[in-house]
Amino acid sequence: MPDARPPLPPFTFATAVQKARMAENAWNTRDPIKVSLAYTPDSKWRNRSEIFQGRDAIVTFLEKKWLKEMEYRLVKEVWAFHENRIAARFCYEWKNAADQWCRSYGNENWQFDKNGLMMTRHASINDIFIAEEQRLFRWPQGPRPEDHPGLTELGL
Repeated sequence: MPDARPPLPPFTFATAVQKARMAENAWNTRDPIKVSLAYTPDSKWRNRSEIFQGRDAIVTFLEKKWLKEMEYRLVKEVWAFHENRIAARFCYEWKNAADQWCRSYGNENWQFDKNGLMMTRHASINDIFIAEEQRLFRWPQGPRPEDHPGLTELGL
């Protein structure tokens, strides 16, 4: 399976957590091409009010997203899982071109194929503007350090 992305379904709690952390780490690279490779070539997405399909559309979407959402840092946490599906909650902080910080809270529903590639992603997200002093995600750009608290530990 050259396109396999372990861990593969059916998921256990441990493999669902591993899958979510791998997704978090990839998104924190802010590399649209790297992120897109975790999805099937015809992956279907709903992100807020945008609906699109395919890796090329994912790359285009993420390029636009990270031009707008600067200093992006994300934390994901598994909410539930079953067979080839994972429900995750997440929070990310970013600032806009006017240097206004924002914390975005969301929920995602993921469905994977037998090779561990995500076939479907539904994301609902809400934004709250915050002061710079309210930021909680202050690690250097890139994946969250292993010892950095997760959402539950931060009370988010």
